[in-house]
Amino acid sequence: VQLQASGGGLVQAGGSLRLSCVTSGFTFGNYWMYWIRQAPGKEREFVAAISRRGVTTYYGDSVKDRSTLSRDNAKNTVALQMNSLKPEDTAVYYCAADITLNLGPDYDMDYWGKGTQVTVYS
Repeated sequence: VQLQASGGGLVQAGGSLRLSCVTSGFTFGNYWMYWIRQAPGKEREFVAAISRRGVTTYYGDSVKDRSTLSRDNAKNTVALQMNSLKPEDTAVYYCAADITLNLGPDYDMDYWGKGTQVTVYS
């Protein structure tokens, strides 16, 4: 099983990033897909989740209205578009998969990727 996250980087506040996660090794369409982030010294934080067919999405309070999560079941990929980035968005962003809906706080996901660093400077 592999979940390869990419798209992170250094961006000025107010800018945008598109995080992507390419997956393999499991039946992608059977899983809810998630982005979870963790800043240094802080707990993991729910960012967004999308249902198996992409019909339903959930967003964390800190990113809702600024983010859009989508998935492509033909390509086994999920993408998170984040706009109006703020310094407090700085964190490692992890792509994860779970057979069930899991909005935390334990985030005991079935599969995790290695994460991509997002750094927002003011």
